[in-house]
Amino acid sequence: MFNKLVRVLIFIQTVYLVNAFSANAQASVNDTLKLTVKQAEDQFIKNNLQLIIQRYNIDNASAQIITARLFNNPDFSFSNGIYANDVPNAYNEQSFSISQLFTTAGKRNKNIQLAKIGVEQAKYQFFDLLRTLKFTLRNDFYSIYFQEQSAKVYNEEISSLQKTLAAFKEQYAKGNIAEKELLRIQSQLYSLQAEYNGLQVGIDTVQSEFKILIKANPNTYVDPQANYDLDGKDIVATVPYQKLLDSAYVNRYDLKLAKINIDYNSMNLQLQKATAIPDFSLSLNYDKLGAYGTNYLGAGIEFNLPFFNRNQGGIKQARIAIDQSKVQLQSQQNQLESDLATNYKGALRLEKLYNSFDPQFKQDFNHLIQEVFKNYEKRNISLLEFLDFYDSYKTNTIQLNTLQLNRITSLEQLNYVTGTPFFNQ
Repeated sequence: MFNKLVRVLIFIQTVYLVNAFSANAQASVNDTLKLTVKQAEDQFIKNNLQLIIQRYNIDNASAQIITARLFNNPDFSFSNGIYANDVPNAYNEQSFSISQLFTTAGKRNKNIQLAKIGVEQAKYQFFDLLRTLKFTLRNDFYSIYFQEQSAKVYNEEISSLQKTLAAFKEQYAKGNIAEKELLRIQSQLYSLQAEYNGLQVGIDTVQSEFKILIKANPNTYVDPQANYDLDGKDIVATVPYQKLLDSAYVNRYDLKLAKINIDYNSMNLQLQKATAIPDFSLSLNYDKLGAYGTNYLGAGIEFNLPFFNRNQGGIKQARIAIDQSKVQLQSQQNQLESDLATNYKGALRLEKLYNSFDPQFKQDFNHLIQEVFKNYEKRNISLLEFLDFYDSYKTNTIQLNTLQLNRITSLEQLNYVTGTPFFNQ
């Protein structure tokens, strides 16, 4: 009886847990995360795992300074006699030795300087990663927003055609319309659904990347809350090109990293030259029953003679590294100037193109398509005219959304290239 009761209780608990899990899973899938781009950035800086990993690299580099500042430990040795021929008390023989290695030519200080530069390198790498990931985050945010606007157009048109198709099926069954009209509506509907599916796949891909960046629940659906207010504004031209270029040279952390790499390699050359100068060890020795008498005490010095190895290879490699890092810096500067010039021209072109559109166009076009649908229901226009109007509406609305996205992306690109939020929305 007791065993049956236990089994019943276990069964009830299992059912409860399964139902609770299913309810939670369903709720999780249906969760919608509404956030502005500023809120997304805050969550990104707080939670992004790549940034957290890079912060550990800064701490790791800082620990290298502690290591570089430490002095070498002294060496100690002890020997005690065990057995010797004709010496019955060999165990009385004892000897001690202690030695200390001393570095020369400022090697310790040079290693400390290298470690300090290493910390700066790690910081610059962190901030450059932050710049890159923030650019990706903001692009994803606006990409999701504008693609969702296009998806709404598809939803409206698909919903409208589904209603029309249902009405046509009824009329076709009564023999009031030709089969070709029914098939034309079906064909248009299936085409729209296929396009919509492709658009939704793209949205899901960007959503996935965006949620990883802010460390959101994978089952959450992100709903960007954007405030697009660039209509009729000439904001790119208000910032002189030279100001953008100067800001890029000051604020690009990858450029700072390239510059400090030269300092690192220069310091390393000094260290390699110092390595050619031998270090030395001072020692103190004690022998209780030594060959020179009892309680022998001696001192010594040890160093190698730099006849053959004077670190010629290390010095040559350090010089090559300096030349290489200088060329790398010049290459990055050239790439920066080229990227900025290209993106600046592109942003100006998109701004001019977008501002040439009549702001009232979108509102008028939306009103027009509503009137088209009403007139088709009244049979004032033909099926082909109706579908043509709808296709034009869809195409123009999507092109306008794409143009808006391209414009704001070009501004984000300028922010990225200059390392400065000149055009943050």
